[in-house]
Amino acid sequence: MSVQEMSESQSGAIKQVMVRCPSCSEMVPYRTDNPYRPFCSKGCKAIDLGAWASEQFRVEVKPTNDDLLED
Repeated sequence: MSVQEMSESQSGAIKQVMVRCPSCSEMVPYRTDNPYRPFCSKGCKAIDLGAWASEQFRVEVKPTNDDLLED
């Protein structure tokens, strides 16, 4: 995930952390009031959930000896 700080003023008094949306790659502010963070919208969050549900994303786990004995 790409993170970038942006300054609102020349003095740097107000800084906002910007992150890249994992689905569409749009730069969005990372704020606690965004219910979809780190995504930019409900749609992008749903796309990511759908990818996990359809097993496009996987966490590979190697079987242990106990797992092999159970089969």
